[in-house]
Amino acid sequence: MTRRRPTIALLIDNMAGDYQSDVRSGIERAAEAHGVNLLIAFAFGEQIPLPGSTEAARRSLYHIIGSEVVDGIIVASSTLCHLVTIDAMREFCRSSSLPLCSIGMAIDEIPSLMVDNALGTEISVLHLVDEHACRRIAYISGPTNNEEALLRAGGYRKALAARSIAYDERLFVSGAFTVGSGRAAIRELLDRGVDFDAIVAANDCMALGAIDLLEERGIDVPGDVLVCGFDDIRTARFTKPSLSTVRQPTKELAGLAVETVLQMIEGEPVPVLRLVGVELTRRVSCGCGRKAGPLLLPPGAAAWSGPSSLVGQRASLERALAQAVTISARSLDGWADRLLSALEEELAGDRGRFLRGLEELLDAARREGVLLEQFQSVISLLRARLQRAPEQGGDAALNETLEPIWHASRIAIGSASVHVEGEQRLKVELAAIDLNYGMRHFSTCLSLPVLRSTLAADLPKLQFSRVAVSLFDDALRSTMSLLFWMEDGREVEVPPMSFPAHHLAPPGFLSGDERWSVIMFPIAFGGVEKFGLAVVDGQPNEMIYDALRLQLGSAVKVATLHREVVRHVELRERIEQEKVREESRVAARIQTTLVPEQLSVEGLDLCATMKPAAEVGGDYYDVIATPDGGWIGIGDVAGHGLAAGLIMLMIQSMVSVMASSPAAAAGPRGIVCAVNRAVYKNVRDRLKRDEHATLLLMRYTRDGRVTFAGAHEDILVCSPRTRRCARIPTSGVFIGALPEIDAMTRDAELVLEDGDVLVLYSDGVTEARNEHHEQFGLDRLCATVEASQSAPVEVIRDRILGAVEGWCPSLDDDITILVARYRKPG
Repeated sequence: MTRRRPTIALLIDNMAGDYQSDVRSGIERAAEAHGVNLLIAFAFGEQIPLPGSTEAARRSLYHIIGSEVVDGIIVASSTLCHLVTIDAMREFCRSSSLPLCSIGMAIDEIPSLMVDNALGTEISVLHLVDEHACRRIAYISGPTNNEEALLRAGGYRKALAARSIAYDERLFVSGAFTVGSGRAAIRELLDRGVDFDAIVAANDCMALGAIDLLEERGIDVPGDVLVCGFDDIRTARFTKPSLSTVRQPTKELAGLAVETVLQMIEGEPVPVLRLVGVELTRRVSCGCGRKAGPLLLPPGAAAWSGPSSLVGQRASLERALAQAVTISARSLDGWADRLLSALEEELAGDRGRFLRGLEELLDAARREGVLLEQFQSVISLLRARLQRAPEQGGDAALNETLEPIWHASRIAIGSASVHVEGEQRLKVELAAIDLNYGMRHFSTCLSLPVLRSTLAADLPKLQFSRVAVSLFDDALRSTMSLLFWMEDGREVEVPPMSFPAHHLAPPGFLSGDERWSVIMFPIAFGGVEKFGLAVVDGQPNEMIYDALRLQLGSAVKVATLHREVVRHVELRERIEQEKVREESRVAARIQTTLVPEQLSVEGLDLCATMKPAAEVGGDYYDVIATPDGGWIGIGDVAGHGLAAGLIMLMIQSMVSVMASSPAAAAGPRGIVCAVNRAVYKNVRDRLKRDEHATLLLMRYTRDGRVTFAGAHEDILVCSPRTRRCARIPTSGVFIGALPEIDAMTRDAELVLEDGDVLVLYSDGVTEARNEHHEQFGLDRLCATVEASQSAPVEVIRDRILGAVEGWCPSLDDDITILVARYRKPG
């Protein structure tokens, strides 16, 4: 597998967290800027095997990535180490023969990049002590096997010692970096009965959980207790109250990681440990709210020097602006200088220049993920510095010029902020819609060919364009076979191939002249059964990937189980095949024996046929003459074989007896309901089965009036006047499905005119399929009847049967056809 450009792998636990998202986007942007390939590998919940694990266990997703595909590795250690011990994390990093860099955790002898975790917690605690006079500060720590958590806890203790505050172990509780563990930690503190006036949490999720429980207990934040977090996740700025937190420049850290690994690939020396600074973002939860930074002129600064020049205070203004906004993206370096230059050009006569410069800055900041609301502080600072009242030496004309500029700038910032948040929300909503509709077919994939077809149909809807799904060939997971390949949103037909598992994808997928960036995850079920690997492009929303991982793993598991079930069923069927054939013969005899020998009802020309399929079902029809007309019944028992024949026999015998007895006075509805009660009890209680049947019962009288009840196929009536078939639906309930159907069964009525042709049929007619799996259908049936409407009923019957047999040479279900022509009394 030749590679023309360097390839870097990022190993991370998942894609959806705020921290993980920032790390991923920062590394993607840096990899693109450096023109290198990027492979992002995540295996949510999969542990890195401990030293000494078996070879099979060590062949996890993270271990399988090697020099055959990548040139260097970035490990997001802080996201992986909470699944294993710190020692196991260090052993894993040291075991790699490739250039490797760790993010978030210091590994001895391994280049490591970290934010200054201890300093971050320290400045939070000192802020609460020095600016808010807090003395009883509780601390929610992270997991004990997470190095970042240990460092942050150390910063808490160091800050207390720096202000001569005694460490009280009752104020120290542990969490798991989750909202739920933050709630649990506060519950534990309150149960201990200790007093506290502030809380510092080792991450924002636990801080938000803490605020949630405090307010649930009637404790106001920040009125009663102040709270600070760590990380500055996106949610922190929108909660109520907004969360004060330590912001770590995750994207800057990610960019440095790419640079570090590339330097290592080139053989250049790199520092073993690099610490990146952090800063406190003050919001409402610590009592500060939003602070714009220094708004007053520093002592001794020069006064305003003219309408078009910032001479004398340009450097001071530039420093103040940089402090007012948190921006770590290098692409925005010098933004304050450019904005001040735009202001000078505005004041020199280039009308609208400042607003254009501000909009350019907002657009660039949006692309870098900067919180745009911060730029309101920029406008507040400029206004406070540059506009003075006339009595304080200000220029009234200048003030009149600047005020509309500030007003328009605030509107522009507010509009841009709303647009960004709306765009983010729309992305999430669209991703949720994609998940709902794009993956709904995965659960119905009962075989790998069906899964392949589903992937081809649904993955483009999820915005994927390049995909390779491969399954392991052997228990040791040393080789894989390709299941599915997609390029440019279309499935690529390739011959079956097997390749080494450490190549990750089939030959040709991870190669080529163009730069690529892909995401890889395991196809697994329950974290134990591992079926293969998926490599996909990185276009969709980040929440899609883990859902796709779960769906793929479940689909392959279902297909595997189904294949095993089919194998057992086939074995059982071979054993019972003779028994089934004998039952079918008996069922056929029952079915054909009960067919009425003669069809004679006054006023009707009648004929019928029943043709059993290879596996006899339970079709039923009967014609019973009465002095004033007659009864016609038709139905179909679900299922095949002897049981279906027995149920059909029950229905035939009960209808025959009741139609010829005083019970007939109850009409079709009464007989159908009575038959249902008896069939339900016999089938469920005596046969211990759950079959049901369709049944349509019609009472015909000599004047052409037909009363009917039950559920079966549509009734067809073809008029000699129109030569068109009217389709009359039946709206009852299946026989034997429910113990009582009286409330859902009604009599309906139709009236036959002289010469009308009445056609009844079973679903074996309309559902007969040709070699293309197309059904014969009701439209073709109607067309056949209409074409022969004037012919004798026997001809109509035979033409229907011939058309169905010509459409479907091998019948899969019984066929029953009954044709009657009404003759009005002379």
